[in-house]
Amino acid sequence: MKGIMIQGCSSDAGKSYVATAICRILKDMGYKVSPFKSQNMSNNSYVTWDGGEIGRAQGVQAEAAGVRAETYMNPILLKPQKDSGSEIVLFGEVFKTLSGKDYHDDFTMTDGIAAVRKGLKIIEDQYDVIVIEGAGSPAEVNLNYKEIVNMRIAEEADVPVLLVVDINRGGSFASIVGTLELVGKDRERVKGLIFNQFRGDLSLFEDGVKWIEEYTGIKVVGVLPYLRDVHIEGEDSLSINFQHTSGAKETLDIGIVRLPYISNHTDMEIFQYEADVNIRFIDEFTSLDKFDAIIIPGTKSTIGDLEYIEGIGLAEKLKTFNGYIFGICGGYQIMGEDLIDEEGIDFKPGYRKQGLGLLPLSTHFQRQKEVGQVNARGIHPLAQDLEVTGYEIHLGRTEKKNDTVSPLWMIGDRPDGAATADMKRAGSYLHNVFHNDNFRTAWLNMIRRHKGIPQREMVDTMAYKEAQYTKLGNYAREYLDVDYIMSLINGKEGEK
Repeated sequence: MKGIMIQGCSSDAGKSYVATAICRILKDMGYKVSPFKSQNMSNNSYVTWDGGEIGRAQGVQAEAAGVRAETYMNPILLKPQKDSGSEIVLFGEVFKTLSGKDYHDDFTMTDGIAAVRKGLKIIEDQYDVIVIEGAGSPAEVNLNYKEIVNMRIAEEADVPVLLVVDINRGGSFASIVGTLELVGKDRERVKGLIFNQFRGDLSLFEDGVKWIEEYTGIKVVGVLPYLRDVHIEGEDSLSINFQHTSGAKETLDIGIVRLPYISNHTDMEIFQYEADVNIRFIDEFTSLDKFDAIIIPGTKSTIGDLEYIEGIGLAEKLKTFNGYIFGICGGYQIMGEDLIDEEGIDFKPGYRKQGLGLLPLSTHFQRQKEVGQVNARGIHPLAQDLEVTGYEIHLGRTEKKNDTVSPLWMIGDRPDGAATADMKRAGSYLHNVFHNDNFRTAWLNMIRRHKGIPQREMVDTMAYKEAQYTKLGNYAREYLDVDYIMSLINGKEGEK
């Protein structure tokens, strides 16, 4: 199989970033390239064209590669439910929920490795090149005997490995040397090193490059500078501490409630494309007075996260907030009056919980999961006749209790969402609803009018994202030894 694998010395080292860049470079060179990650752990999923769930990073990498995202690009997706268990999504569909111990003991080397091999075979048959992303570190010695995401996958696909380290964290030389020491015989597969997020004068790092090459005998394929002007959607929980500060004189300030089990945080990252919007997370120490609007995001534990924000005193602050509040999926459920969990789907059997009471809604949790991409038409005055797309991933049915609110959308012949007449309180099950330029612009301009600052023209985010992928590819091409990487992909290891 023609391909390359990107592994990291740690979580959040930049594996997804580098894999996305290489996907783009290969696409620009005319290759039909597929991203692949055997096992991903994230509540920030991407819904494929046929309604399957995969890790967000592989969806983004497919976009960068110019191909349609498919479930075989990430055959195993683990979605943490509580502190010790995860829902297993196998080829896009819910399989079962297992504890960490049961997953490693009973799943990885049976159903897990079988799914990995199936995905790899499909890609080998249908694509020119595969770009594989590992997870965490390949040096987790306590788990390596049953791991199906790092060196075992490099062996299954028979591809060379590039090892990425985040130099911005410090200790990068020790991380590389330690990782290579702990992977044992698999060290032979590591054919290149990449330093990510370097700050300063690259010429001052030449001695460091020379030293690590001489000490390890492995070529440094690139030193990637720390970049601020390339915006690619993130995925992992370690990446959600983002904030975006506008340089505009007159701005909107949007707060995002930081939930312990937050999911699909890319719903909010889209606002970084708006020149006058500041974004930041809200926790128990944050005053809400400075915000024009607040978003309550999706969550994998609606009741658990509601109890969390009650416990830190944030619930009462939200109830008296004078600005705009919008809830997405689990955040939409939290905004309602009643949360009823008869079967223990979200919390425990027979549990009833009062929501924030911001919208007159009642939610019943149900076992059947709603997953899929949808097209919707706006029926609320703010969104009247707007055509939007999005996706649903939820285990609940929400109904309004009176007519003081109206639905936001019609999805076919069924309504979705609820909003007050002035849109001060609104929510929807649709993820990516703000990725629709028409609705996002209408919502923001409504808030701009209320604040008395100039309205703005619509930002074409699809064109912006495509420009970011192009920028990322060009940037990576400048700082990576692409000829050497291509020699590895073609099975002809280049010379140092």
